[in-house]
Amino acid sequence: MTDRRMRGLRSLMRGRPGSGQESPERSMDPRSAGEGRPVPPRSRVIDNAIYVNGHRAATPESLPEAFERLKNTPDSMAWIGFYRPEENVILNVADEFDLHELAVEDAIVAHQRPKADRYGDTLFVVLRPARYLDEAEEVDFGELHVFVGPNFVITVRHSEAPDLSQVRRRMQHDPELLGQGPQAVLYAILDAVVDGYAPVVAGLQNDIDEIEVQVFGNEPGVSRRIYELSREVIEFQRATQPLLGMIEGFIAGAAKYGVDQELQRYLRDVADHAITVAERVGGFRQMLHDILVVNSTMVAQAQNEHMTNLTEASNAQNEEVKRISAWAAILFAPTLVGTIYGMNFDVMPEIHWKWGYPFAVLLMAGVCLTLYLVFKRRDWL
Repeated sequence: MTDRRMRGLRSLMRGRPGSGQESPERSMDPRSAGEGRPVPPRSRVIDNAIYVNGHRAATPESLPEAFERLKNTPDSMAWIGFYRPEENVILNVADEFDLHELAVEDAIVAHQRPKADRYGDTLFVVLRPARYLDEAEEVDFGELHVFVGPNFVITVRHSEAPDLSQVRRRMQHDPELLGQGPQAVLYAILDAVVDGYAPVVAGLQNDIDEIEVQVFGNEPGVSRRIYELSREVIEFQRATQPLLGMIEGFIAGAAKYGVDQELQRYLRDVADHAITVAERVGGFRQMLHDILVVNSTMVAQAQNEHMTNLTEASNAQNEEVKRISAWAAILFAPTLVGTIYGMNFDVMPEIHWKWGYPFAVLLMAGVCLTLYLVFKRRDWL
């Protein structure tokens, strides 16, 4: 990489000179957001090895030594693994292997979608590995960048998963496969990432089964869990769906880039597994949509039943109020007559009449009977 390109890349990553602003990609990087926030510790070189004919020929103690050995060892391949490397480390590697500045920028900033870009004879691959956290019952998504060149493989890992040391040990135990070069290493990494999706699929299936029980058990808070799980499934789909076209592209271009026939079969096997995962994830998304609809329907039915019960209770209460009011009115009439004639005034109609008492009793009985018949007719009694 020329000095001009290196200066351009550094300027791009740090923002325009004199502007005092970071590049948009840099500003979106949570590792650099917020002054005073603790920066997680970064391990630079996880493993650094030179391979010849599928066997580990050297383990350089530094990157300059690895670069020198690779130049001086015929038919050799360098496999260098990084974990959250600092910017200057990636820039030095980019300078040595003439990596394209756009790919280097993506590797430094991270937060990329799964993709595969080819820059000359170097292939740049972004993968989104995932792992299921049993205790938290959630999916943790990572990010892995892979540079594949004619005689080198550089991996830049920005998360805990996947454990590429297992991939390296597997390949070192199979010198014949590793001897096929960088393309074989890329296959092994793809295989590890796709195989790592299986526990995630199982964990999501278990979560969906639990949600179904909660929905039909009318447990509170299930709507929130459905929403959160739907977000994880969508994110998982974004991580897995691009793999299908990516791997198919590798298979389609295998002949052009001299990929061994046996390695092509391995890639097809990885593609089959990726298709299975993508289909399961698509099924999960549809299932969660259906569960959400069912839950909404059940919530609406429960609310309707509650409103119906409230209405029935209100109607029953109204009936009781009508009955009480009717009897109160019936009893009020004789009370009114008796109260008036109980005042004992001397000057009062019928007070000294012979039939005054029977008349008052009949009046009270008549009024009560009349009110009773009226309320009975109106179905108040």
